[in-house]
Amino acid sequence: MAAMTAPHPYSALSPDCVLDALDSIGLRGDGRLLALNSYENRVYQVGIEDDKPLIAKFYRPGRWTDEAILEEHAFTQELVTAEIPVVPALALNGSTLHHYEGFRFAVFTRHGGRAPELGDPAVLEWTGRFIARIHAVGAAKPFQHRPALDIASFGTEPCEFLQANGFIPPDLKEAYASIAQQALDGVRRCYDRAGELPQLRLHGDCHGGNVLWTDAGPHFVDFDDARMGPAIQDLWMMLSGERAEQVRQMGDILAGYEDFCEFNPRQMHLVEALRTLRLIHYSAWLARRWDDPAFPAAFPWFNTQHYWQNRVLELREQVALMDEPPLPI
Repeated sequence: MAAMTAPHPYSALSPDCVLDALDSIGLRGDGRLLALNSYENRVYQVGIEDDKPLIAKFYRPGRWTDEAILEEHAFTQELVTAEIPVVPALALNGSTLHHYEGFRFAVFTRHGGRAPELGDPAVLEWTGRFIARIHAVGAAKPFQHRPALDIASFGTEPCEFLQANGFIPPDLKEAYASIAQQALDGVRRCYDRAGELPQLRLHGDCHGGNVLWTDAGPHFVDFDDARMGPAIQDLWMMLSGERAEQVRQMGDILAGYEDFCEFNPRQMHLVEALRTLRLIHYSAWLARRWDDPAFPAAFPWFNTQHYWQNRVLELREQVALMDEPPLPI
């Protein structure tokens, strides 16, 4: 219990600390500080004296090694070199990663944009082209310091964590353990049907919220979850609605994607498997962060009886979906 009641590391990240950190690398803030919508890390728009505002990201202590963060920064710089519209960390004083008072942070230019209209076939096709260009670079070499998206780290271990740490109500523990095991068995069957697939460097969290749209097209932000995995991981989160609608959306995405990359249709066996892993991993992510005061405030519905009842039902639906034929393409 002591760990749960101890001050969270982010409690020391005051506005003054943010401004002092930037000052330590030669960026003089003008006092304007706007906290942006981020929970895993702390991200701020910072006004800079006699210059445009910048974005400062303070990495969650203990999550990534310095090497893993720098590998993400190097990947985005490769994409920039290939003229792919992403937002890289700025190199200041010879580095993209900086340290101050126990925090690690990076600085980015501010890029505006709006949410993409994912119901528009032309938008999906355009987005597919740019994801393919990311994957073409991502396939050139592997990550050395960042993990892979696999069943163990996104499914088995998160399930074990939830069950071992008292998050699931006692009257639902058996039901959750049973359906989670069925779900993981279904995930393994999907992976078996998909067979061996190439692993490449991915954006990793490629949903509409991490794509900003302008009149010049999309640009991609927040590569914090970049990791190794199958290409379909960066495509399936663009899908929504009923099955027929998802079939149409995937067709639009692949119409653009295959301009730059070949797509192996066996990957479609992984769509519902990856969705299942994401659902399990998300619950464990919330649980692991529950000692961060920002999480109970932002997610008050987590860890309630109703929440876990819904998770059991959700996994039951996924078990059924994983036994259906994959989306046709």
